[in-house]
Amino acid sequence: MHQPSSRTLQRLAARLAALVLIGSATIAHSQPATPAPASPAAAPAASLPLVAAEVRKVDLRAGKITLKHGEIPNLEMPPMTMVFVVEDTALLDQLKPGDRVKFTADKRLGSYKVLTLQRDE
Repeated sequence: MHQPSSRTLQRLAARLAALVLIGSATIAHSQPATPAPASPAAAPAASLPLVAAEVRKVDLRAGKITLKHGEIPNLEMPPMTMVFVVEDTALLDQLKPGDRVKFTADKRLGSYKVLTLQRDE
């Protein structure tokens, strides 16, 4: 009986490896993709808690406001001073550092945004 040469064995091994890779790729593509977990829908501003704050800085160009705020329950955020993006920059027009305000905020598209903002008279 004749023994195959080492070159023939190498070719067979290479073909077998190629078939295994092709088979694996075919199986992987035929499997349904695991859906990404659904992100919770953004809450409407009317259902969010009003939070008391003091304006520290207003940046009209960037559409941002720095607030020293109380606890924000819907974000599980303790009181602190931080910068927020303001969804409607017209809300910033009449504000200045030191003003007391009430606002609603939520996390939208990966950043914390002020959705409503009113002077706290």
